[in-house]
Amino acid sequence: MHQESNRPRRVAHLLQREVANLIQREVNDPRVQHVTITSVEVSRDLSRAKVYFTCLDTDSDAKAAEKALNHAKDFLRHHLKSRLQLRGVPDLRFVYDESVERGAHISELIDRAIRRDAED
Repeated sequence: MHQESNRPRRVAHLLQREVANLIQREVNDPRVQHVTITSVEVSRDLSRAKVYFTCLDTDSDAKAAEKALNHAKDFLRHHLKSRLQLRGVPDLRFVYDESVERGAHISELIDRAIRRDAED
């Protein structure tokens, strides 16, 4: 039972590595050039995977990248089927990961507060 509960996590880790590799090497779309896959969440039954990504560029570029990635999901699944030894490859859904951006914003607010306290 314990090994079964680890399976979604292991599949998520494998998908994160392989999807990142495929995007870098196989997807010829300039909208996904600066995309980094940050994490993958796989459903318990392994039928769905939510793939989180960040983008080095602006919010509009992130939206364009999300659209491009979701458009390429069938292409990616096809390549994943030949690379992975899984009975079925989960349905992929790409979601922009705002946590990195929020973390940077919070860090900036903390730095600003520290500077203000130091000035007083």
